Amino acid sequence: MTTPRDLFLVSMDMPSDHPVERGDLSLALAGAEVIDLLNARAVRLEDDHLVPDDSPDDPPAMTDRLLGEAASSLVRQAPYETVSDWLWRRGRGLAAVYLAELEAQGQIISQQRRRWMVLRTSRTVLTDSPARRQAANRWAADEPVLAALAAAVGIHGGIHDAPTEEAPGVLDDTVERVLTEVEDAVGELVAERQRRVRRREEAAEDNRQRGY
Repeated sequence: MTTPRDLFLVSMDMPSDHPVERGDLSLALAGAEVIDLLNARAVRLEDDHLVPDDSPDDPPAMTDRLLGEAASSLVRQAPYETVSDWLWRRGRGLAAVYLAELEAQGQIISQQRRRWMVLRTSRTVLTDSPARRQAANRWAADEPVLAALAAAVGIHGGIHDAPTEEAPGVLDDTVERVLTEVEDAVGELVAERQRRVRRREEAAEDNRQRGY
């Protein structure tokens, strides 16, 4: 399994009264992919740019399909791509991609209820798979990278819920920089959602005052 898959499964195992925003999760999944690609030496970080390892002698092997897809989508020409640009480009709709992949593997079951209604309700259920147990064990062990990524999207529960820069165990400066970029990107998205809510509320108030 990979860090993004573990993160997705952990997010699915959270109580339904604390749902994770899909946009936030998509950004964090893209960040998790970068961290795994760094660990696999498929890419390196120069300043804030992701530079792929295109060595023909010893190309990194990707056993995970989505991680291989991520590696293939890296920008391979200078000036390359910043981590921030990667998060916004690769992260667009990425949560839905992981959902579809895990559904295809039978690790998640989507159940539709009340199909005769115009507005159908749906829910997803995790199967009791080795992948789910591995993700749960990694979460229970409070592995710092997974904990930091989860905290960035509002998932808490481990002992490492301090801000990323204070999280014990994340000793790699490069990984810390990626985690910080994830936090910043999620923060931007949250702020944009709040601005949209305020604009809707202001428009509704204007309409009320005008008698509409």
